[in-house]
Amino acid sequence: MDLQQIETFVRVAEHGSFSRAAGVMRIAQPALSRQVRLLETELRQRLFDRNGRGVTLTDAGRRFYAHGVGILQQVERARRELEDDRGAPVGRLALGLPPSLSRTLTVPLVRAFRERFPRAALAVVEGLSTYVLEWLVQGRIDAAVVYQVAPMAAVDLEPLMEEPLVLVSSPPERAAARKARPVVDSAVHEGPAIGLDELAAWPLVMPSRPHSIRMAVESAMAEARLKPRIELEVESVPAMLALVAEGPLGAVLSRQALRDLPPPLRLMARPLRHGVQGAALTTRLWMATSSQRPGSPLQTQGLALVREQLARF
Repeated sequence: MDLQQIETFVRVAEHGSFSRAAGVMRIAQPALSRQVRLLETELRQRLFDRNGRGVTLTDAGRRFYAHGVGILQQVERARRELEDDRGAPVGRLALGLPPSLSRTLTVPLVRAFRERFPRAALAVVEGLSTYVLEWLVQGRIDAAVVYQVAPMAAVDLEPLMEEPLVLVSSPPERAAARKARPVVDSAVHEGPAIGLDELAAWPLVMPSRPHSIRMAVESAMAEARLKPRIELEVESVPAMLALVAEGPLGAVLSRQALRDLPPPLRLMARPLRHGVQGAALTTRLWMATSSQRPGSPLQTQGLALVREQLARF
């Protein structure tokens, strides 16, 4: 196979039609169809289901599409990084961020990136840590900030910072206040710290396994011979906060998830303690990069900027 075949396949998949892809690529449709047939013959797999309205990906096609996108992105990065721009970093940096961090970090990071690297492009992709690590391995992104994850042979992990975990709940007066008057602003009230034994009594909304915070909570509670009371599994941080604000559910989140909340949320955050000495329950942020691909000058300098921005939180 060659790059032209891969690009042709990806464009057809994106547009869902041979004719639309041919128009965008300015290639005759018979030539484009021939490229895809050659690719299917080499792979010994049917990549598209053809119908009167266009095409859809087969299971094999969906798997190959993820690889194809990653290959094209790597080629484009290599092309840009070899351009001579008198020493200024050029190219594209694709960065994965967890949802709780993306909401607060993306805007200041993009602003600082544009100022420091005017000839480069930054793409921010939001996803849970397990997902962005898969994209990193596939080559769809260059680096990611992730919460505590299991070591992987294809990924290098650099510790960044510890984040305290808190139990987020509706304030005690929330139910009465909701009936009495509408809430027109957002606020997070600091509540007293609680231990894992008290946390075990709370009905919780949490992400499903293997979300890093879910695993950290379950691990710490298992050491204390306790078990969390999971009532709902929700992957979206905004949805979790909305459910918690209505009560009586609680959620264990990092403090980053509570920054700059939109109205009309009003919540209470209670630090979590564990162990004999009541140490804070924390999770760690890591910088993840590929151990299989060399880093570019833009990646090195761009990730240094990410670390600078994180240090301001």
